[in-house]
Amino acid sequence: MSLEALLIVSAILFAIGLYGTLARSNVIAVLMSLEIMFNAVNLTLVALAKFVAPQGLQDNLANALTGQVFAVFVITVAAAEIALGLGIVLAMYRNTESVDLSQATQLRN
Repeated sequence: MSLEALLIVSAILFAIGLYGTLARSNVIAVLMSLEIMFNAVNLTLVALAKFVAPQGLQDNLANALTGQVFAVFVITVAAAEIALGLGIVLAMYRNTESVDLSQATQLRN
């Protein structure tokens, strides 16, 4: 695949995730949409690292793997976000017995 095709797929994934985040009222669906957006960013980082990094420099491996390293950091942040988000979902379900965002009107209790 070419760089343009990968960036187009990434932009489509990001747009789908953004729409799901803004249009949904279910907390679980919003978290899944955020994960789709994170995966779109990961795809962009890895694609740019593959096509933009200099190919002839085998000695300087750090420059060639920059996108992959950033993708690992994004995956780590996504895992922390899901752990925190699921904790919030459980607390919300205990208080309101629903995971609908429209019923989340107060921050305490």
